[in-house]
Amino acid sequence: MIQNMLKNYHHLLEILIHFLCWGMFFGFPLFFIQSADRTIDWNSFLIHTIVPTSFLIVFYTNYFLFIPHILFRDHIKRFLFINFIFICFLSFLMRCWSNVLFPIENELNRPEPPQYIFYLRDMTSLIFCAGLSVAIRMSIRWRKAENDRREAIKSRTEAELKNLRNQLNPHFLLNTLNNIYALIAFDTEKAQQAVQELSKLLRYILYDNQQLFVPLNKEIEFIRNYIELMRIRVSTQVTINTKFDIEPESRTPIAPLLFISLIENAFKHGISPTENSFIDIRISENNKQITCVIKNSNYPKTETDKSGSGIGLEQVRKRLEILYPAAYNWERKISTDGKEYTSVLTIDSTNNINFKRHET
Repeated sequence: MIQNMLKNYHHLLEILIHFLCWGMFFGFPLFFIQSADRTIDWNSFLIHTIVPTSFLIVFYTNYFLFIPHILFRDHIKRFLFINFIFICFLSFLMRCWSNVLFPIENELNRPEPPQYIFYLRDMTSLIFCAGLSVAIRMSIRWRKAENDRREAIKSRTEAELKNLRNQLNPHFLLNTLNNIYALIAFDTEKAQQAVQELSKLLRYILYDNQQLFVPLNKEIEFIRNYIELMRIRVSTQVTINTKFDIEPESRTPIAPLLFISLIENAFKHGISPTENSFIDIRISENNKQITCVIKNSNYPKTETDKSGSGIGLEQVRKRLEILYPAAYNWERKISTDGKEYTSVLTIDSTNNINFKRHET
């Protein structure tokens, strides 16, 4: 609906500009043909309207007929030939109108310039007018093509983001169900509690995650619930530290489930079943710049361990490239002793791509 209103507004504005320009063009001679008594010499005015009338005919014949039906169909030679014949014919009519109906008396018997000079002058002016018509129609066509190209890119990007979200949701759910399945074997009570926590996460995924951007405070709440779910599973040998330095009601827009894949990765590769482990998660916001720092003990999986496919981190990279091009920095490193893994993701949320669905 909004898009249609904008189109109608631009269309009306274009018509208004045409009326104003031609109105000034036709009305301009009125300032120079007034008699000494301030009356208008309408005979002189009619003579002066020959030129703007001819320009108007050439302009709009090209604008509505020759350009869209001949030039835009790649018949350039035919377009030039028809315009040449049309302009020659119109120049001839201009001379007839001027010489026959409004002859100019030569009271001083001065030699008149040859007629071909007037023909060349008129034809040059009409050719310029036709060229102006072509330039305007080409600019409108280029603008429309550019808008269509942007809409196509936007639609393709939205489709790709939707596809990534559709892949991420089952991936996240699978990992969480694996965690609950592991709990059932040794602690039924914790497994029941985990199912309750999972219901909170699913509510967020089913409803809020359908948007391209969500308020930061909602995303942080989701992350808190996920971490609490993971605390139920891990042993006392795992130390989990969290710090969320953001405003409690922060409405800063952020792409949903970006950080959760990094946190999943920390729990997947940062916990040892036999040794002490740690996970440190810090998310802060400063001047619309959001930083997520995750540090964890590093226990890389063996080649025989197929529990994780690595799809989560790859999706994070793709979504960052689409939603925050040139507006994010993601650094990942392993300490020199190989015992600590660090992931630092910084996002400039002021550069969010503005994906707005147009109502039809």
